[in-house]
Formats: sequence, structure tokens, C-alpha cells
Amino acid sequence: MLAMDKPSIKEVTSGEIQVKVGTRFSWSTRGSSCSWGFLAAISTMISGRRSRNRVRTLMLWFKRQPPKVKSCLAVSGAIFALIFIRFAIRDHDNLFVAAEAVHAIGIVVLIYKLTKEKTCAGLSLKSQELTAIFLGVRLYCSFVMEYDIHTLLDTATLITTCWVIYMMRFRVKSTYLADLDNLSLYLVAIPCAVLALVVHPTTSHYFVNRILWAFCVYLEAVSVLPQLRVLQNTRVVETFTAHYVFALGIARFFSCAHWVLQVVDSRGYLLSTLGRGLWPSMVLLSEVVQTFILADFCYYYVK
Repeated sequence: MLAMDKPSIKEVTSGEIQVKVGTRFSWSTRGSSCSWGFLAAISTMISGRRSRNRVRTLMLWFKRQPPKVKSCLAVSGAIFALIFIRFAIRDHDNLFVAAEAVHAIGIVVLIYKLTKEKTCAGLSLKSQELTAIFLGVRLYCSFVMEYDIHTLLDTATLITTCWVIYMMRFRVKSTYLADLDNLSLYLVAIPCAVLALVVHPTTSHYFVNRILWAFCVYLEAVSVLPQLRVLQNTRVVETFTAHYVFALGIARFFSCAHWVLQVVDSRGYLLSTLGRGLWPSMVLLSEVVQTFILADFCYYYVK
């Protein structure tokens, strides 16, 4: 009960709650359920604000940490997430689908940037071209080796990637920072081709198809290097580019988690199905390399 001397003003009645303002200020409720609901709503709002404040405080604390501490926390978080996924998701093949879906979300962010903002500043055209190359090769291998949902996802991603390349080359070419996108395509693609000739699957498929399969695996692992070079040269991460990069990092984590959990669940049998020699190890190494490269991207995003 609150009381305060004040001239009489008016009386307001609303449903079950009556507020009377007069010579004495009083607040009465006729229905306890309404009053408790009102108090619960206020409590929820306060707790929601507190939760957001805690998250913001945690993010600020994380940003203030030195790089080594950030790396340690990131690795610990990734291990915890991997363990959680191991027991929370029964069919680990869904992780690969999730990786493709998140990659598609990143492409949608780029489409918004190119169509609404009318700029491609901060984007690497060479990374997009490398992405289109390995997607095209992987799509061919998927058609001749195994046709499944991954084929459809790769098709959609390839189409949108080609559209991004078209926009960067013709529609918003004036905003493309070519001098900062200075990592040669040949420096990335040729070593992958040579490595594919040396280390490739030993399955029963045609020799050329096995070489192409290995080439797309290696090229995918390093296709983001030109984009990383652009970020290092600009030293400023544009908002939409940062969201795109972060989406790539999440997609890569899902893909790497898929491979790791598949190997664990099959107790190494999956590696034997990939063939003999160095190829199974190179597949896992490619996944790890790309994951670490994109972890650097995510560092720029958090920073």
C-alpha cells in the first residue's frame, strides 16, 4: 500500500485491477490471478534483461582476453560441443546436411549484401571462384559416384555462388577491392592438383574420377585462403562479410564433427572404406586444416 497526499484526480477501473488516485494514493486488485500474472510478467522482463546483460558481459570479457586464452577457450568450447552433439544427435549424417544448410545461409547473407548494399567491399572474388570450382568438381563426382541429398544441396550452393561471382564481376565491380585480393588462384589450385595426383582414393572408381574427388577435397580445404588474405589486408571486417565468414566457420565445424563422429562410431571402419594408403589420413587432415583456417576467420568475427 502506497500513500501520498494529493488532490483528488480521477478513478480508473480496468478489468480486475482498480487504481484509485485521490487524497490518498492506493492500488487494489480484485483478482489475485491478475496481480500474480502482472508480477510474473514484470519478473520475466527483468530476468530477460539480466540474461542479456550477462551474455553481453561474457562477450566483453572474452574480447578482452589475450589471443592464447581465446584459443584455449575456443578449443575447450569446441570439444564440449562435440561431446554434446555425440550424445544429442542420433544420426550424425544430419551434421553434413546442417553444414550445407549453414553454408547456404552464409550465401544468402552475401546476396543481401550485394543486392541491398550494392557493394562487395571486403569480399574475395578468388575465394568465390575457388568455391565454385570445388563445388562443380564435387557435383560431378557426386553424380557419377553417389547421388543423394548432398548432390541437391551442392547444386543449390553452386548456383548461388555463381550468381555471387556474376554480381562481383559485373554489377558491383566498381566496389571490388582487387588490389587487396592479391593471392594467386594458381598458387592455391595447382598444389591441390599435384597432391591429388599423388594421394587419391584407391577405390574401384575410374582413375580420373578418383583424382577429381581428391582434388575437390584438397581445394575445399584451402579455398578460403584468399578471403583470409583480404581480411588481413583490410584489417577491418565489414558486417555482412563477418556474418558470412562466421557462417562458414559454423558449417566447417559441423562438417568436421560429422567426420570425427563417424570415425568414432565406426571404430575406424570408415577410414578403411575410403581406401588404403595415405588417402584416409589426408581426408581427415584436410578437414582439420580447413577447420583451423576458418577458426582464424571466427577469431576476426569475435574480435
